[in-house]
Amino acid sequence: MLTTLLTIAVLHWMMLVTPGANVLLVSQLAASGHRRSAYFAGFGVSAVALGWALLAILGVQAVFAAMPQLRLALQIAGGVYLLYVALRLWRAGGSGDGAAGGAIAAGAAFRLGFLTNVMNPKSALFFGSVFATALPAAPEPALLAAAVALVFVNALAWHSLLAALLSQPRIQAAYARQRQRLNRIAAAIVGAIGLKLLATTLHELRSRA
Repeated sequence: MLTTLLTIAVLHWMMLVTPGANVLLVSQLAASGHRRSAYFAGFGVSAVALGWALLAILGVQAVFAAMPQLRLALQIAGGVYLLYVALRLWRAGGSGDGAAGGAIAAGAAFRLGFLTNVMNPKSALFFGSVFATALPAAPEPALLAAAVALVFVNALAWHSLLAALLSQPRIQAAYARQRQRLNRIAAAIVGAIGLKLLATTLHELRSRA
């Protein structure tokens, strides 16, 4: 059991530390002085990771295989949403404000993190692949529960660490000096991720036609 959980943890951490929309969201909120908002955004991201892991255990990968149009629709929605986030970041960069033009309430930050992660159905495919690789053929319920809990703890720990480290006064001061440039760099990266997701989905749709 320990070896299985260690394998899942290592694979999950490799995904977590890879820069993406989730990391950029929490990092930007923390560095712009909204530590509490960054924590809640990270909690929203982690809640979705928990949901995707549960769905992977329940076989959502098989659902996506049987209904590819559902996955493609989610990917299109995710790409459009990321472009929306990128536009907000770009405008915030131009005005000198934070990601949302000021402090974000806890509930709004949670929703922002939740939506940023839930609009990426590839996460469900990732967990499905990891669990298929690491779990035995007939895993016990206790092992399945431990694997899902591990995913949530890993995600929450990583995004909380980002929020804590990047909200330090020195980092906030450095961010404040380069706020406009960094906001627009973040906007460009998030926008590129959204465009790539849309382009990949469009290519897949054309290949199915």
